[in-house]
Amino acid sequence: MARVAVMGAGSWGTAFASVVSRGGHDTRLWARRAELAEAISKTHENLDYLPGVKLPVSLRATSDPREALVGAEVVALALPSHALREGLVLFRPFMPAGAPLVSLTKGIEGETLMRMSEVIRDVTGAPAEQVAVLSGPNLAGDIARRLPSATVVATPDPLVAIRLQKCFQVPYFQVYMSPDVVGTELGGATKNYLAIAVGMAEGVGLGDNAKALLVTLGLSEMTRLGMRLGANPLTFSGLAGIGDLLATCMSRQSRNRHVGEQLGRGRRLDEIFAEMRMVAEGVKLPRAVVALARRERVEMPIAENVGKVLYEGMSPKDMLLSLLSRQTEAGMAAIRPARRRNGIQVRQAAGYACT
Repeated sequence: MARVAVMGAGSWGTAFASVVSRGGHDTRLWARRAELAEAISKTHENLDYLPGVKLPVSLRATSDPREALVGAEVVALALPSHALREGLVLFRPFMPAGAPLVSLTKGIEGETLMRMSEVIRDVTGAPAEQVAVLSGPNLAGDIARRLPSATVVATPDPLVAIRLQKCFQVPYFQVYMSPDVVGTELGGATKNYLAIAVGMAEGVGLGDNAKALLVTLGLSEMTRLGMRLGANPLTFSGLAGIGDLLATCMSRQSRNRHVGEQLGRGRRLDEIFAEMRMVAEGVKLPRAVVALARRERVEMPIAENVGKVLYEGMSPKDMLLSLLSRQTEAGMAAIRPARRRNGIQVRQAAGYACT
């Protein structure tokens, strides 16, 4: 049995904490608001974010970061991407030395263009081997209700990966290991704005073929950026890539898909947000992704066009019809088998080579 701190009591943090607690580990869930922590501990339910789902009686909640972190052997960070850096500064004095720090957060920091694992290392000073990311088709409602699910834990240290797999895995939640931190993390981040695009297509009424086209283009888009940043292109064919992309684009539970669908039906962003209790990470993401793509000289047309709707007031229908009428070899190219060029083995995906 390990002592695990889960920092963040939104829907995903709560669902993940319930998994770890049901696995027999001493699990403490940190909530920003004292009243929420007290309610979870007393009622064994998170009425704000997972109403109707009973949590393990063994799960303890607190609003005191010291209480949550003291003696922890694993720390899981489940804050929204825009709040992660501030949260880490708050937690830093109580962080247990040497404990693996696991990012459950999917996003890219707008100001620095850092991935979440990079933010964790920047604030805490932890070495790369101490930081892991967990990502996959992980809709919180399904996991909280103990429906079959799976995820990927990525870290450069195989011993840490094995340790985390044993800690997080239960019969209904399977954990796969990967050394590809960059690919696992980028798949989890970029699928959020892609889900907004698919939601727009649903709201406008463009049909299933258009949604399938967007998913295919989106997979190619995230793979291009990932390869340029050093990711293994095959990561995007697995749970952390296409698996997460499909779940987020197609599920009614997806907040990002919901935002896109409502925009497609003609509603304003402020109206949609007024009805939502939880953050839709994809709304702020296109601006950061476009900036990162331009820095790396990678074409990201879906990110650019979703941003035009979110920030510039472009009509979702006009944007989608313009985007989907484009024909680009880079956008539709498949990952091709490895081959040799000038004595160097290369893989090619969507027009970009990766040695």
